[in-house]
Amino acid sequence: MRALLALLMLVLAVPSAAQAPVFNPAANYITPGQDEPGYRAWVAANPYRALYVKAFDTYLTTYGAGGVVPTWQLLRTATDWSRCSAQPFEVPPTQAWPNIVAALRYVGAYVVPKLGPVEAVSVYRNPALNACAGGAYESTHKTMGAIDMVPLTPITREALMTRLCGIHEKSGERFLIGLGLYKGLRFHIDAKKFREWGMEGTQGHFGCGAVLAEGPMPYVESSAVVTTPQQP
Repeated sequence: MRALLALLMLVLAVPSAAQAPVFNPAANYITPGQDEPGYRAWVAANPYRALYVKAFDTYLTTYGAGGVVPTWQLLRTATDWSRCSAQPFEVPPTQAWPNIVAALRYVGAYVVPKLGPVEAVSVYRNPALNACAGGAYESTHKTMGAIDMVPLTPITREALMTRLCGIHEKSGERFLIGLGLYKGLRFHIDAKKFREWGMEGTQGHFGCGAVLAEGPMPYVESSAVVTTPQQP
């Protein structure tokens, strides 16, 4: 009886899968309404939206930029969309579509193979929304040339900096890639100009040069699970 009681207490002491820590960095930037259910509701609210989304998806596939992230995520506007009384999603003007192709190709060819899958949290911002959200006047988000995203594979901020800086150092200049790191695990890729910002080395010096020279951080993974699967 004592042995059975001890076994029962041991089983109860082991955390269940449901209690495992959740790795979901997008939760820091995505509010209800800008998640997938919000997207479905947004599309259903106006019949023309589904047609534009289909056309945009076809365009990306035609020009070799489809499938890098789910197309619906590329329609996310600004994290502050609600505060700015804006739409959570927006299909950009067709003349802006070519601007995202180079950035997406780079993410698919260089970033995803090193980081694993990513989730897009902000892409196009019309000028009024960009201003309200505090974006730079010349922000590439205004022309749909930039993607803000988070990794879906558990990783520390320090390891993310090291991995991104390594990618950028080897291939960024060739493709005129801009790389930025914001709060937490949110990072920015655009194909407008070779530059970088937001990186800090282990000794407090700034820039990818410092990050890589001061000793690469280990690529730390966690036992936490990702509970935000990508949708087609």
